[in-house]
Amino acid sequence: MKVLLADDHQLLRQALRRALEDAGATVVAEASDGDEAARFAAEQDLDVVVMDVTMPVLGGIEATRRIHANQPRLPIVVLTMHDEQALRHEAIEAGASAFLTKDCSMQEVVQTVVSTAGGDVGFSTGIAEAILRELGRTEHEARSPSPLTPREEEILQLIADGCSTSEVAEHLYISAKTVKNHLASIYGKLDARDRTQAVLSAVRIGIVHLT
Repeated sequence: MKVLLADDHQLLRQALRRALEDAGATVVAEASDGDEAARFAAEQDLDVVVMDVTMPVLGGIEATRRIHANQPRLPIVVLTMHDEQALRHEAIEAGASAFLTKDCSMQEVVQTVVSTAGGDVGFSTGIAEAILRELGRTEHEARSPSPLTPREEEILQLIADGCSTSEVAEHLYISAKTVKNHLASIYGKLDARDRTQAVLSAVRIGIVHLT
């Protein structure tokens, strides 16, 4: 697992590097500002980016937006001091795959980075709240004709409920590879880059529901 760390605090980068390398990851680059992070992401072969929000030159949200526009399949974990609804929403809209605050444990950060890099991150309550905020309401629209098969709807509902890929596989008694194949089909049908966009699209047309 090849990681880019972007944070303007050197001590935090060093702590994250040690924790990730202890978990078997390779930190291929470190950036101290958002512009540097976006440039490194374009130059390096990466599996995941860990992105601070408040950085000089270019903030982490805009850097996330730039990276996601050029490499929409590259997962980005946003790490910030501020657990604010609006900031969470902004990060997800920019293309973040996960959102963590710096008061969480280092173990949780490492687990989230590893899971996100492997495409196995769950759909968190925070992301669900951000999607409901994006919709501007807490009630869903009337159901529209679904482009998905019943099995795809079932899988996407489980994702919306917070299940990871492996948990969906276990729940449905199918392989994780089969779940990933279904997700690829779902993304194509809903014109989505990732599970966050897929769930957002599905909520809008009433295919799945957030609780």
